[in-house]
Amino acid sequence: MLNATSAVLLLAGYRLIRHGRRDAHRRTMLAALATSTLFLASYLTYHAQVGSVRFAGQGAVRRVYFALLISHTVLAAAIVPLVLVTVARARAARFEAHRRLARWTLPLWLWVSASGVVVYWMLYRL
Repeated sequence: MLNATSAVLLLAGYRLIRHGRRDAHRRTMLAALATSTLFLASYLTYHAQVGSVRFAGQGAVRRVYFALLISHTVLAAAIVPLVLVTVARARAARFEAHRRLARWTLPLWLWVSASGVVVYWMLYRL
């Protein structure tokens, strides 16, 4: 739920800035950051206690799962510094630099949030 909420907040924040609502955009994006941070903390805590969970699927779905998992994992590691720098630029009122980086950060962050939901679903519900 935290990853899905983060994705919805990211989309809302994008829409808000496209409509010139800077203050609402700022609040929404900070909420997305808080939600993603809560997810990361809960994910790390859970896996520190449980360890890794093996994917039980076989055949083509297994290949799909691992392709998705690899892209999700690589981008999840990359997104942390991208988000932090993007936020730092906005907080420093370096809006042109913020905008240039946010054009990369937003779609990658959305992919990580959405693919995280799919990875969870495939691992625990499929």
